[in-house]
Amino acid sequence: MANTTFSGPVRSENGFESITKNTTTGAITSNATYGKSIIASVQALAGAGAANITDLVTEVTAAGTGDVVTLANGTAGQMKIVSMVGEAAGTDTVVLTPATFAGGTTITFDTVGESATLIYNATIGWVLVSNNGGVVA
Repeated sequence: MANTTFSGPVRSENGFESITKNTTTGAITSNATYGKSIIASVQALAGAGAANITDLVTEVTAAGTGDVVTLANGTAGQMKIVSMVGEAAGTDTVVLTPATFAGGTTITFDTVGESATLIYNATIGWVLVSNNGGVVA
């Protein structure tokens, strides 16, 4: 089916799904499901690396102390949730380092379950809107 533009409300009895299709393989990837709740795609990251800006959520399993997780600039209005979901040892930490961060330079997580929700502003960068245990510096 080709792209379709609607001028009025669009309704569905069973929700909607946002997908992408791989142009080479034809494989379909579900990016988000909209029904009674919004279910978004999740990036799993083990240790240091880059939190992508294509998935709403990045779940990080720390592999050492000071694992740096970078976050590139996004698109105005974009939301990003980063959460520490596991660790190899009890002293592991994750240091989230947005390219442009309105509230500081880093957010450090040292306990499983800590998370941050950010919204991207084209003028001032990532803005922290919710922080569950992270230390902002």
